[in-house]
Amino acid sequence: MTSSDQVRQLFDRIAPVYDQLNTWLSLGQHRIWKRMAVKWSRAQAGDTCLDVCCGSGDLAQMLAQQVGPSGHVIGVDFSTAQLAIARERTQHRPLAITWLEGDALELPFSDSYFDAVTMGYGLRNVTDIPRSLKQIYRVLKPAATAAILDFNHPSSPLVQTFQQWYLDTIVVPTAKQLGFTQEYAYIAPSLDKFPTGAEQVKLALDAGFSTATHYPIAGGTMGVLVLTK
Repeated sequence: MTSSDQVRQLFDRIAPVYDQLNTWLSLGQHRIWKRMAVKWSRAQAGDTCLDVCCGSGDLAQMLAQQVGPSGHVIGVDFSTAQLAIARERTQHRPLAITWLEGDALELPFSDSYFDAVTMGYGLRNVTDIPRSLKQIYRVLKPAATAAILDFNHPSSPLVQTFQQWYLDTIVVPTAKQLGFTQEYAYIAPSLDKFPTGAEQVKLALDAGFSTATHYPIAGGTMGVLVLTK
């Protein structure tokens, strides 16, 4: 089994509780962080936008609200279980969203197709970060922007200690109560391997982006990587 297969199966398994856990564990703050990503993506009314690794679709829905009825959002994810929840949640909502099963490392779109791209908590889980960034660069229109939200390596030792305490004493035990200890225990080791903000900026510039800025948010525990083609 490849690492990509393992990640896909993990997100299929946690799909039924994914939104509920995210809300509990972030005290509802994840919605604010996702709205920040939408704002930084510079999506405008009427735009055609992409949400990569869309999961159960809450970020894509915010993006769809931003572009309005004259715009269009495509949410892409390789987890069929997550996409099923996204479709169910939006079937009675007047939002211009298309849900599509696809791989962040091989986006099924032509070059220079989208006015804006977002990604929430996906970059840390792809098996090839440089390739994922190159794919986002490829499908963006010239001078368009992508905003990528994920966990961050805090620069402050105090915040680092708090982040580790929070993962160990809040996140994993809460997941354990729902029977998902293994699935959520992966967050800490995945964060250890995740590039720092400065490293993400370098990878983005290497991928071809003209500008790249990493903004620490939530006291430095989260970050948004803002990229312009």
